[in-house]
Amino acid sequence: MNQQSLRAVIDLGTNTFHLLIARVSPAGGIEAVYRERRFVKLAAEGIATMGAAPFARGMAALHHFREILTEYGVTNVLAFGTAALRTASNGPEFVATALRETEIAIQLIPGDEEARYITRGVLGALPPLEERILIMDIGGGSTEFIIADAAGVYWRQSFPLGVSVLYNAFHGSDPLSAADIARLEDFLAEQTRPLANALARHPAHHLAGAAGTFDVLANLLNDPAAPPHPTSHRLSLTGLVDLQNQIINSTLAERLATPGIPPERADMIVMAMLLIRFVVRLAGIERITVSDWAMKEGILLLANA
Repeated sequence: MNQQSLRAVIDLGTNTFHLLIARVSPAGGIEAVYRERRFVKLAAEGIATMGAAPFARGMAALHHFREILTEYGVTNVLAFGTAALRTASNGPEFVATALRETEIAIQLIPGDEEARYITRGVLGALPPLEERILIMDIGGGSTEFIIADAAGVYWRQSFPLGVSVLYNAFHGSDPLSAADIARLEDFLAEQTRPLANALARHPAHHLAGAAGTFDVLANLLNDPAAPPHPTSHRLSLTGLVDLQNQIINSTLAERLATPGIPPERADMIVMAMLLIRFVVRLAGIERITVSDWAMKEGILLLANA
């Protein structure tokens, strides 16, 4: 193994920390040699300030990643903190502790830069575009939306609408009550007016989802009739509404017992499903593709450009 050619990206999300070690070809291909994710749920006790337990979980994940980086001999490491770390009052303390204890230097990036990396990653993963698409990346602290086609990017914006934020604000009962759902949908309509305005100017009926809940959908609703592709998956929309209703109306115990739903996502997947349902209706989505690549891969591709 030519260790000198290896690069690593650490994506420190609100719910999940990801490590990707890979090689990048001049043509834009990514050869992943190691991938791992750790569910840390930094905002479990609120996003304004990380609680002691989430802080410790995040730091333990970074210590583990440092061991992996040392094992693979990787010295070219990029680490990016997103919504929780840029929002939490003790985010700078986390960054300083990580550098002191693990020698991992974390860059805190704004939402718009996060959207730029996601755009590059998703466009690199999809087949050549024949139509305009709406890219959606659901995180724990924020959700990014991008409208693009083969000619370029028309609009992009990051919204503080991550599943942890929504869960903490609207999950008042188990299962969710009709009143909770109505309050959430009214909130989404208010918060996403810039998205609605952008879609009015640049309609996009093909949704490209990245990461998180979209990975779950790719496993549960993969379209067997779609041509195979190495880094993307077309969904069958036939069962989407039934699956959304099942998850939205279920209890946590029922979701934990549902095949295909990772236990780490069982609590907040309701919020993700409601957010996806809202966007599908808002944009008039007729097709959904799930991208295997998102921010981590976009960082690698842009760093290699």
